[in-house]
Amino acid sequence: MSGRVGAALRRGLWRVVLTLTGGLNVVGTLPPGGCVVVANHSSHADTAALLAAVDSGHAPRVAAAADYWFARGWRSAACRVLAGGFRVRRSGGGSADMAAAVALLRAGRAVIVYPEGTRGAGAPGRFHAGAFRLAAAAGVPVVPVGIAGTGELLPKHGRLRRAGVTVRIGAPVAADPDAARAEVMRLAGATDVPTPQAVRRQPELPTRCTPSRSHTTSTTHTPTTTDVPTPQVVCERGMQRRVAALAVSGAGLTLVAAWSLAEAIVWPLVPELVLFALLLAAPRAGVRLVPAAVLASMAGGLCTLALARAGVAPGAPLVTERMRAEVVQQTLAEGPQAVRHQPLSGIPFKVYAAEAGRAGVAPLPFLVEAVTHRGVRIASVGTACALLGVALRPWPHHHARVVTTGGALFAVGLTLVVATWT
Repeated sequence: MSGRVGAALRRGLWRVVLTLTGGLNVVGTLPPGGCVVVANHSSHADTAALLAAVDSGHAPRVAAAADYWFARGWRSAACRVLAGGFRVRRSGGGSADMAAAVALLRAGRAVIVYPEGTRGAGAPGRFHAGAFRLAAAAGVPVVPVGIAGTGELLPKHGRLRRAGVTVRIGAPVAADPDAARAEVMRLAGATDVPTPQAVRRQPELPTRCTPSRSHTTSTTHTPTTTDVPTPQVVCERGMQRRVAALAVSGAGLTLVAAWSLAEAIVWPLVPELVLFALLLAAPRAGVRLVPAAVLASMAGGLCTLALARAGVAPGAPLVTERMRAEVVQQTLAEGPQAVRHQPLSGIPFKVYAAEAGRAGVAPLPFLVEAVTHRGVRIASVGTACALLGVALRPWPHHHARVVTTGGALFAVGLTLVVATWT
């Protein structure tokens, strides 16, 4: 997926993820127009941090190593969809791959490059010249960015841990590898490490209990060890509050609607995933978010149906030929009612919508069936998420663990579904 819609969805996704895993602090902005972003690289989490930090108006694309990210089908699809990655060969042909990005830069987009060429440790290694030749060819500036905290969040060859991340965006520099490296080192080594309240600061919880005024004349409360929340509990409660604030805001509603609409056209991650993260923190937001997800998903399905009738086929990451063949047979046999198989089959909704369009199914009968089955599934899962959020209300510090566990289970389930239909 490409363009500003895809960039906005990625930005929202990675902001939610980084908020849950320790917080994100962004300092500075990119200049208007196209630019080549050069950054230090110590972790796979660097790309998530940059995509969360860069505004969607720049619609960033990421140069990714072809021998690693594009060696397998599922990894290639994940890189393109979740990171906006494009392949760059590290052993022969890399210059031509980079040169192909000139059109992106001239269109006003940002291209993110890790000039070290691989993940390192400690201070950035030597910067290769490819990113700087690319900037010169397109006539755009080079913008240095320093990233701190990702090495602790997701160490090289290590497991995900909780840590705050800071992304510092500097001023454009000369297209010189040594000068850019020095500036990236300065930005990455800045001392303002993010607090867990990074993206949106919230009032901190008290670190000890104080007696209420109504009881001060009659009783004295002596704090005990159970009254004093640990720093980790304070951090987790703060994150739960920030996610809850997002869920009840206009930005949260827009995120859910855009996610659901895009999923019915090109986006591979179901709207239930974002509903799960938001409604665990703010169950009451389900009154707005669940209907928005259903309506946007149905609108996206009708868009896909109309595009297919016009002979247009948007990209469909993680959709296999076997999925398409199964939907063709079901649609030939059942017409608009074929979509009733979607909720339990694991086949994306957009595949049914596209095949209905190619088969000449009328939009209204398809919409009725889609609401009855696909819409009901979204509403049911969303309601279950809200109820789980109510059940977790006495333990807000468990929110991040539950979301992380649910996300991991979803990733496993998605992998199994794609493998089953391959």
